[in-house]
Amino acid sequence: MNEINLQLTIREEYALLFKRCVRKLLEGTFLLRDKDAKLYAFASREANRQDLAVYLRAMGFDLHVDDKIGLAMLIANEEDENEVGLKQANVVRFSTLQYHLLLVLWKIYLENVGYSERITAAKGDIIDKIKFFGVPVISTELRVAFKLFKKYNLIDYDEDDDSEEQEITLYPSLQFSWDLAQFKTTAQEYMKEADGAETAEEEERV
Repeated sequence: MNEINLQLTIREEYALLFKRCVRKLLEGTFLLRDKDAKLYAFASREANRQDLAVYLRAMGFDLHVDDKIGLAMLIANEEDENEVGLKQANVVRFSTLQYHLLLVLWKIYLENVGYSERITAAKGDIIDKIKFFGVPVISTELRVAFKLFKKYNLIDYDEDDDSEEQEITLYPSLQFSWDLAQFKTTAQEYMKEADGAETAEEEERV
């Protein structure tokens, strides 16, 4: 492993924002312009971005900022990806159901890009779309999935509203939530189910 040499000078008035950005990234992986406007504005400024990157690299991470979609993201430092003894703290293994749900949420997001700045969907509509593709929906598992996605800033919602009209806000961070191998497997299953559902619907019409 390379020698760690930190050379940082954080001005006093920015110290709190710096600490909040680091903790938010370590806790939830993403900073979003639409959700964490103040923290994102700080992290996306070039000088601050470099300081954050230097600090995070000491822990085996890097900082990726995409100004186009308004997202700052914690990623693993390539040099440390295969380092023995380093736990990938921001890597979550989603269940198959959660991957199916992620695909549905991302599909809804893409269908609504450009129509409004804030992309939302009713929970009932999301459930209907999952069922359409033949994926069994268990309310307890759905609740766990939504809670996990919210923790990692993929979606947001009011936890006090548990109705089918509950509004789920979808974030562009959804596109970075995939493990490539599992995504390919789940996407193939998803497409087979979609084709099967459409075929069944056509047979019913006939």
